Amino acid sequence: MAVTEQALLAALASVRDPHTGKDFVSTRALRDLRIDGGAVSFTVELGYPARSLEAALAGELEAAARTVPGVERASAAIATRIVAHAVQRGVQVLPQVRNIIAVASGKGGVGKSTTAANLALALAAEGARVGVLDADIYGPSQPMMLGISDRPESADGKTMEPLRNHGVQVMSIGFLVEPDQAMIWRGPMATQALEQLLRQTNWQDLDYLVVDMPPGTGDIQLTLSQRVPITGAVIVTTPQDIALLDARKGIRMFEKVGVPILGIVENMAAHVCSQCGHVEHIFGEGGGRRMAEESGMDYLGALPLDLQIRLQADSGTPTVAAAPDGEVAGIYRQLARQVAVKVAQQAKDFSSKFPTIAVSKDT
Repeated sequence: MAVTEQALLAALASVRDPHTGKDFVSTRALRDLRIDGGAVSFTVELGYPARSLEAALAGELEAAARTVPGVERASAAIATRIVAHAVQRGVQVLPQVRNIIAVASGKGGVGKSTTAANLALALAAEGARVGVLDADIYGPSQPMMLGISDRPESADGKTMEPLRNHGVQVMSIGFLVEPDQAMIWRGPMATQALEQLLRQTNWQDLDYLVVDMPPGTGDIQLTLSQRVPITGAVIVTTPQDIALLDARKGIRMFEKVGVPILGIVENMAAHVCSQCGHVEHIFGEGGGRRMAEESGMDYLGALPLDLQIRLQADSGTPTVAAAPDGEVAGIYRQLARQVAVKVAQQAKDFSSKFPTIAVSKDT
């Protein structure tokens, strides 16, 4: 029996994207469908990185194709194409950065920097090109967390090369000052320094730049959210009521400047005793999930209060790099895929397609 394209598409439409719940046929993610007698081949193009899911997804698609009478062999390839998405109006985009994800919190001490580092490493582990910008001028954490102590090089004296470790590009004010030097700067100086770090770094073809924002919602944070071309923000909180109160302020700040909230991460959600296995909710239970539901936002997941997460971050090798096959790294990778899916669902950026208009006296 001859294999028809219609029958094959109908069979492949039964396979759903595990993150969006949509099929790959109606969303036009199916590419290069070829039928050669009893052999069929095709490509499914994802808008987000999902290396850890590719083998299982390809197997599911091939199994669906083989249900069509006449199909003897099926070959599915999974490709990833990450494009730029829209940012706030009037904010200049970065030519070598497709999407900027701000990781923010309403207050300090909730594990924002640890989450930002592991989110970046998880996106990279899933196959994306990722950078990290440490925007906390007064208390930079990323040099220590990512195990980098070098100084950036500059070939022209005007721009800097990002430093690298664990497969990500990194820039921080911490690379330019001594570790124990206090940054006694007023708000405008700190804001200008951050803009220089952002725009004078030679980022190289990044799918995502993860920005570890300063804690709080003051003048510096508001100015940054207005000047940095942000695709979306991730809010980090603990289940504690006082942390949730401040996290809501962070959400309102981003809403005022037109930055979409990609979701909420509940950090230090529960502690599991390493001796007896008892689960204790030290900072409260389910507060982040309730806030997400009340705000109509996505709940991206919960991270445990785990000694190893702290030890690994302090040692310069965050959990996703230190224990990539562990349970906690799996949570971070799931979280990263959800964030990337939310980014992929944002409006696309078409600014690069607009023509350049030149005004001349001779025309």
